[in-house]
Amino acid sequence: MAHPRGFEPLASAFGEQLGYEVQYLPVDAQGFVDLAILEKELSEDVLLVSIALVNNEIGTIQDIPAISKLVRKSGALLHCDGAQAPCAIAMSAIGALVDLLSLSAHKIYGPKGIGALYVRRDLHTHIEPHIYGGGQQGNLRSGTVPVPLCVGMAEAVSLVSLTSSDCERGELRRRTSDFMDQLHNLSWPVHLNGPEISRRHPGNANVQFDGFEAAEILQFLQPQLAASTGSACTSGIPEPSHVLRAIGLTGDQANSSIRFSIGRQTTDSDIKDAVNLIEQALSRCNSEIRM
Repeated sequence: MAHPRGFEPLASAFGEQLGYEVQYLPVDAQGFVDLAILEKELSEDVLLVSIALVNNEIGTIQDIPAISKLVRKSGALLHCDGAQAPCAIAMSAIGALVDLLSLSAHKIYGPKGIGALYVRRDLHTHIEPHIYGGGQQGNLRSGTVPVPLCVGMAEAVSLVSLTSSDCERGELRRRTSDFMDQLHNLSWPVHLNGPEISRRHPGNANVQFDGFEAAEILQFLQPQLAASTGSACTSGIPEPSHVLRAIGLTGDQANSSIRFSIGRQTTDSDIKDAVNLIEQALSRCNSEIRM
């Protein structure tokens, strides 16, 4: 649903190997899928619509009820990448809106190396096996599952599903808002990329520092403060973030942007310390620019 970089293997698999056409739809300046364009492109020959429920760089929370309504009307299947979603929104109603849903344990404080694919029950017999062999998991994925990782993910899911999680998301949102307020009080102009805080992942802040290079800021922040210029999926790629370019930022604007993540253990004191470190980093960068 955005720039195809990062989805090239998928396009290759569906296009070159299976003969399907893969089409990428644009998003608006806040990262939301344009529903009018989606509706226009949906037709009887569309098999599958795949969308990130919550964006991993700018935190945009898509309007899945509206998207689901359009996709169901067309007869296509809806897959959602829900890796970032459980810590951002309540998931209880999502299963009824999608046909397939991808989840990842380490995004909800579970162990790395384990995930899950929810498949609507009546689609089980239509899914091509991921791994052939012994026929485990209803012939969908052969091989012995890593039981400790499964238990760890199940426990993480149970914790993130508690009713108290709504309060936790509220606290994350408050701290993210406080983080941005403190950044705005610094001597340099900053901008929040993507949607307003109420419509994004509550712990996400993708910040543009006008006139600075994000890579230089990060050099001065390490190792005291962990942040990134993009997603972990694109680490090591020197190009500007394809997500930020897709929402209309220039190369310079994207290169001046840093993604900060506020988590369950983040405290108000951590927020204050982080802002102080950022202020020091900007001061050092500014001094070098003037030299």
